[in-house]
Amino acid sequence: MNTVGYTPIADDWERRATIRTRPRRLLENDDNLIYPMCRQPLVLSKTFVEHCAQWRDFVLVQSFYKFINDVVIFETEIVEKTARNIAKNRFSLPFPLACRVDAMTVVVDEDYHALVALDFLQQTVEMTGIQPLDLPEHIELSRALPAAQAQAPAHLSDAVELIGVAIAENTVTHDVAAFSKASSVKASVRGLMSDHLFDEGRHAQFWTRLVRIYWQTASPDDRDSIAQVLPTFLAHYLTNDLQKNFDLQLIEHLDISDRLRGNLRDEVAALAFPITRQHPLMGNIMGFLQHSGLLQTPSVTQALNDYLPVSP
Repeated sequence: MNTVGYTPIADDWERRATIRTRPRRLLENDDNLIYPMCRQPLVLSKTFVEHCAQWRDFVLVQSFYKFINDVVIFETEIVEKTARNIAKNRFSLPFPLACRVDAMTVVVDEDYHALVALDFLQQTVEMTGIQPLDLPEHIELSRALPAAQAQAPAHLSDAVELIGVAIAENTVTHDVAAFSKASSVKASVRGLMSDHLFDEGRHAQFWTRLVRIYWQTASPDDRDSIAQVLPTFLAHYLTNDLQKNFDLQLIEHLDISDRLRGNLRDEVAALAFPITRQHPLMGNIMGFLQHSGLLQTPSVTQALNDYLPVSP
């Protein structure tokens, strides 16, 4: 593979990785929130605000637990797996040694992020006395990748995985950035997000560069085949079904009347985030596809035409 112009991240990692530069953060016992209300529409619904406000902290803590659980699944079961296979030269796409060394720094970072996340979960349980409910075993990416891979030729399975992971890593960077700026949230949690963001910004660049290297060497037929499965990937990745199911589970654990429970269920069920060009994450995804070179391929722009910005 041609790596002309590839800029390694390993040297930067030695100086700046949070595992090398950050002390352990401790959850403070103050009146600030542990999770932003704007990220949990249930607590902002009309019925909840008017009749269930006493359950706000319970819902936000459980939502924080889900967020941590999602991070651990994302980091250790998906991103770390892909990065480790690249680092150990077990990926069907043969990347040069410089890329493989960088991939191993991602492995170390992601496992550390999972450790820090679980540490915060434990601190939260100890401080609040609130035990986590049964947490999901999958995240949206867990379903999006195999769904897209199933539609692609077998020899492109790793290429689809690479592009899917790169999309997710670029998306999570923007998501974590927004979380870290939530002024209503405890300083330690915002610090946790800032630390995570510090590493994820580097990871996003790494994955974008790898996809660009691959895309430059992919055959026209392979590019066209991958283009055809991108809508399937986005449909599974951007769905809010898992979050909706979790919120419905939360409602069942509130000590409220059946009438209020039914009203909350109806309000959660009515929440919808259509997967269109107006979806809040679509701009980040299209930015990645532009920087990695995919949007310069006609079959990709044709496959994703419904999601591309409308020209004035």
